[in-house]
Amino acid sequence: MSDGLYYSHPACLEHDPRVHSPAHPDIPERLISLEHALAERDWLGWTRREAPAAEESQLELVHSARHVRSIRDLCAAGGGAIDPDTFVGEASYRAALHAAGGACAMARDLLGGDASVGFCGVRPSGHHAERERAMGFCLFDNIAVAAAFAIAELGLRRVFVLDWDVHHGNGTAEIFRARSDVLFASIHQTRLFPGTGPLEDAGSGAGEGYTLNLPVPPGSEESLWLGLIDRVVLPAARAFEPDLVLVSAGFDAHAEDPLAECRLQTSSFVAMAARVRDLAGSAGIPLGVVLEGGYNRRVLAECVCATLPALAGEADAEALTSPASDPADDPITARAVSYLSRYWPL
Repeated sequence: MSDGLYYSHPACLEHDPRVHSPAHPDIPERLISLEHALAERDWLGWTRREAPAAEESQLELVHSARHVRSIRDLCAAGGGAIDPDTFVGEASYRAALHAAGGACAMARDLLGGDASVGFCGVRPSGHHAERERAMGFCLFDNIAVAAAFAIAELGLRRVFVLDWDVHHGNGTAEIFRARSDVLFASIHQTRLFPGTGPLEDAGSGAGEGYTLNLPVPPGSEESLWLGLIDRVVLPAARAFEPDLVLVSAGFDAHAEDPLAECRLQTSSFVAMAARVRDLAGSAGIPLGVVLEGGYNRRVLAECVCATLPALAGEADAEALTSPASDPADDPITARAVSYLSRYWPL
């Protein structure tokens, strides 16, 4: 068994929104810088695997056939603008297939016992893509496809998804809104794209209580994020008893990211990763991580290089015991605990 499995594909570098939007922040160099830093460190001992292309039937576990066809046809026609933020070129459909396919392959391989942890270094990102809509740089919801694939094709009962990207994972939330077999938790900055994800939106129908939206204000630091993880996310996840843990790992809550205003440090992501690793390890279940945002190339590479060892269980005790906010002193954590304790033992 290797320390971890790292999935990527050259096609993910071919998606370049700058063809139609020259100043676009989601550039291939994000992934190039990340993988250059990992290569300098001999990939931290992780085993590299090529991300296969997803089958359209896998995409259609969470997206409509019409949506899949619309992205395919637009790219085949040379691409263009989907909305003011989201652009595709001719190669973008192929890149998106490998991004979603890598997430599915990771789930399959982890559940097959190849390793206990995996990381998908893929793009385009996915967590904003809804069933019928591409948006926020995202074409298909990679992590949602993987979660649905694990349940529909790999026989899992329940999957837990944590989204620590600074932007709300609206696509994942909407896809699983009415389902009770996926517990979705998102920590995200308020007054930021896409403007969704209030605390009071906890899902609907059979899925009520299975969406944990945890908005934080601009300027939020590590103690608040860790407080929400320790007091809300982890207790709910343990009570849910998942068969697989997945993380939408954006690194744009870092203080030096240009697209948001939270104040996390590289050590903050290590602390979050160590907590999630402890959750999965204690339950004896696999942990899979899919790259989302992070638009300072140097910081993104630094964060991933620091986070992978923590995901593999190599973080020291300090990462697991980093100070978190006390809900008695922090009104944001206290309000989240008070509201969501109607659904989970917090």
